[in-house]
Amino acid sequence: MRGRVLIIAGSDSGGGAGIQADIKAVTALGGYAATAITAITVQNTLGVHGVHPLPLDLIEAQARAVLDDIGADAIKTGMLGSVAVVERVAAILDSSDAVAVVDPVMVAKGGAALLDEDAVQAVRSLMIPRAGLLTPNAPEAEALTGLPVVDLDGQRRAGEALLTLGARAVLMKGGHVPGETVVDLLLTPRGETLLEGERVDTTSTHGTGCTLASAIAAGLALGRPLEVAVAEGWAYVAEAIRRAPGLGRGHGPLDHGWPLRDAMARGGR
Repeated sequence: MRGRVLIIAGSDSGGGAGIQADIKAVTALGGYAATAITAITVQNTLGVHGVHPLPLDLIEAQARAVLDDIGADAIKTGMLGSVAVVERVAAILDSSDAVAVVDPVMVAKGGAALLDEDAVQAVRSLMIPRAGLLTPNAPEAEALTGLPVVDLDGQRRAGEALLTLGARAVLMKGGHVPGETVVDLLLTPRGETLLEGERVDTTSTHGTGCTLASAIAAGLALGRPLEVAVAEGWAYVAEAIRRAPGLGRGHGPLDHGWPLRDAMARGGR
């Protein structure tokens, strides 16, 4: 069976981002999700109220248990938190031939830091060269490259710099870039692909980055070519934003399960 995704990331008690969003996205798109949790966060739509890292040996033991038995076709990384965790996860990636989708999570939607400042260099030197696909938003790309990302040209320059740092492909997300449309830019050594859509006026954007990276990881794990996996993941997230249930009093979650409900509705006709 293909479609196995090992997710190495933090837990979001509110269910909108992190491991919970990752599992929902992979499952909705037909993959099989397994996890290695890096931290427990106390979190809801109003923000992150506490972060409790798990012991390094426990993080690694979870990943090794999955890889030694179930295996993985793709590994998606999210919140890592510290230099020590980055180093352990890099070693885990080296022990597997699964494609790595690296989401360089640095700050939560509400502004809470999810990566130590001294760990940014570790992500730059250890995670980027191991990334089959890197999925930074504009602030993350700026932190990793030192380049401003305020328009499409900035996305392109930062993406090219990240390719130079060793990533085999980069999806420069444009949600933080001003404009009536949102443009995500996929860069590979073969060229670039633009994914463009109308900006949705909503506060229900919690977990979009986690969800997109995991949706793409599911596609790659199922054997889709990179450009196809990215396009399908992008379309899935766009619809999940449009159908967001409006939960909570802050940055609300997406509707991760819409493909499953659509499939059930078609089957019932």
